[in-house]
Amino acid sequence: MKKHLHSCPPSRWVSERKRLNSLISTAFLALAISCPLFAADPPKVSKERTPNPPSKTAGQAGQDAAKWQSLFDGRTLTGWKETAFAGRGAVKVENGKLILESGVMTGVTWTNEHDLPRMDYEISLEAMRVDGSDFFCGLTFPVGPEPCSFIVGGWGGGVVGLSSVDNEDAAHNETTQYLNFENGKWFAIRVKVTKSRIEAWIDSDRVVNLETEGKKLSIRAEVELSKPLGIASWSTAAALRNIRVRRL
Repeated sequence: MKKHLHSCPPSRWVSERKRLNSLISTAFLALAISCPLFAADPPKVSKERTPNPPSKTAGQAGQDAAKWQSLFDGRTLTGWKETAFAGRGAVKVENGKLILESGVMTGVTWTNEHDLPRMDYEISLEAMRVDGSDFFCGLTFPVGPEPCSFIVGGWGGGVVGLSSVDNEDAAHNETTQYLNFENGKWFAIRVKVTKSRIEAWIDSDRVVNLETEGKKLSIRAEVELSKPLGIASWSTAAALRNIRVRRL
């Protein structure tokens, strides 16, 4: 190439150089168009970040949790009194648990009646049969002006139901069920009271679903001292924790 250019007349040499420069310019222009690294004005990246909207599920869960009111602080019997049953066992608080020692019947009764809802509410707790073979949670609760009890593990250890419906106790009415309760195991218990229905769950299973219209609700005479809200055990040592209530 050098030899050829030097042998050319000056006018032709200038022409060849212009043609070469034009080819080089065209090549760089094509490279700039096709490659972002050569772009004169790279796209601007905004530094503003749009926050993610809060999860509806998490928000709803927070609202639901806020509605629950704890009825047991895990340290004292504040808000409760030992129910004056004849032949009762000791009542104490130990390691975050409310302990009902074995007796004929042992229990606690809620004392702050003015703060207690009577309708459209839920109450929940965890209960364990520590020792014995009868009910470890006899939960007496208000249904408007009337009381009712939810019995868990009665009549020899397996009966679940409401006492009483149309004067029939938990062992003999339409809510009666028979379940197995292992000693030393916690069970989550929840009762829901509305104007037309009483529902109850043990863990995730709904075990009571009673339409209350036209039904007579009452309690057995033995738990009269548990009104308006109380928890009792029969010839059984029981442990309770996480006692809560919420309005619906």
